[in-house]
Amino acid sequence: MLALVLVVVAMVSGLTAMRFAIHGQEVAVPPLVGLTPTEAERAISGVGLQMSIERQYYSPQIPEGRIMSQLPLPGTKVRRGWQLRVAQSLGPTRVAIPDVTGQSEHAAELNIRRRGLDIASMAAVETPGIPADQVLAQNPTANATQLVAPKISLLVSSGGDGQAFVMPSFVGQPLGTVSRTLQDAGFKLGNVVVAAVPEAPTDQGSAGPAAAPTPAAPAQPSPASIIVTQVPAAGQKVMVGATVSFEVR
Repeated sequence: MLALVLVVVAMVSGLTAMRFAIHGQEVAVPPLVGLTPTEAERAISGVGLQMSIERQYYSPQIPEGRIMSQLPLPGTKVRRGWQLRVAQSLGPTRVAIPDVTGQSEHAAELNIRRRGLDIASMAAVETPGIPADQVLAQNPTANATQLVAPKISLLVSSGGDGQAFVMPSFVGQPLGTVSRTLQDAGFKLGNVVVAAVPEAPTDQGSAGPAAAPTPAAPAQPSPASIIVTQVPAAGQKVMVGATVSFEVR
């Protein structure tokens, strides 16, 4: 019996010593967001961690050259020697607004999206004597600079003929049903994009966490996709033949 007790005590002591040895090598991850790479290296070197700049992103909030995200997150307990993955800011995107006035609606949309910009809204107005689907005005104005990834609103001519409607809300409806409704009513289906959903942060305990939440590859829209936004927005006056674009999920 005494021998058995001694064996049990030895096993417990060994497990306790192993546990202390393991946890004794753990350190808390310091906050790095907003620091330069040099400042971040200095902050982690004292606790025995390493750092790797995995990616770079545009950011209107974080100045260029500074760290904008990190994994593992601050306060996470990791082993000494763990490599932190960070993303570095490229600063805000700087673009010049193209002049699309006088262009057709389709040509203007291609010109805008080719520059990595988006269309915020598109409204139509009756303009006798002016061809339909011609851009009359835009906001921001042409050649505006130092804007951070803006969206452009367009005013398009609808011609002097045609029937006007008040755009209903299609939010929450399936794309397939809405597409058929639009076509039956004489409207055109424009761009359909899938809303990007960022991935949840990688488990901090697993090796190789990502540097920044990376949006999952967007799926292709399908007739069952649900509409979350629309352009033109509900309540706007539109003419028969106008183009309606959607964002779906």
